[in-house]
Amino acid sequence: MRFSKGHGTENDFVVLPDPDGELDLTPARVVALCDRRRGLGADGVLRVVRWAKLGDGPAADPGVEWFMDYRNADGSAAEMCGNGMRVFARYLAHEGWLGGGAVPIGTRGGVRSVVLDGAEVSVDMGPAVVGEAGTASVEGEAFPGIAVDVGNPHLACVTEAAIDALDLSRPPGHDPSLFPHGVNVEFVSPVEGGEVAMRVHERGVGETRSCGTGTVAAVVAALRHAGRETGTLAVRTPGGRLRVTVEGGTTVLHGPAVLVAHGELAPDWWAAAG
Repeated sequence: MRFSKGHGTENDFVVLPDPDGELDLTPARVVALCDRRRGLGADGVLRVVRWAKLGDGPAADPGVEWFMDYRNADGSAAEMCGNGMRVFARYLAHEGWLGGGAVPIGTRGGVRSVVLDGAEVSVDMGPAVVGEAGTASVEGEAFPGIAVDVGNPHLACVTEAAIDALDLSRPPGHDPSLFPHGVNVEFVSPVEGGEVAMRVHERGVGETRSCGTGTVAAVVAALRHAGRETGTLAVRTPGGRLRVTVEGGTTVLHGPAVLVAHGELAPDWWAAAG
């Protein structure tokens, strides 16, 4: 039972290599792995599996070998994770499983292309789909925002309020009719000097130090707030800096990905966690 631990701007993950789809990765095991006291501690789990061996899930694309089976810390499966994708790609490179150039990787949110360039990993996140206006609430205060789909749902709220002072220890309120399956909520400062600041509460996880898909949603919302639909902005998160380019037909997320450790899980612990 091998594992690795990695992070992308302090959004951290347990990586489980399972190329032939043999692991019984139950929600209870995901919860135990992510627990920061009785497990390894992480915001989520990345199972590294060949798409043809995935089992339950989207039908395999014959041109794509690897699938990122991403699970939130509460054990639920999620469509996409931008920071996780960069860590996933870094792990594939570590194992010698990643070819050169732009490499496609399958996710529940669709196929994404990754490129490694030294310490930076770039992910073509596909088009961000802007939806309806919505409102998040924190401690009774309302924050207008817009729905942005980046393979998973977001509500990005550009605000002049001091985002560092917001209490995100509990999920922000949102309209369940607009987001029936929950939503990631971003609070974003207006564009200043080519960058924005962002905090995020992720569904199924809580507040995280960073969120890759969230930075894309934040930049899309911040550009629109500034009267633009395309451009490149830096994003300051509590865990570090990222960069997002919004183009006519796609979005690209750029940032670091670090592998921290490699080890083995105790078989007795794994069995008991299930």
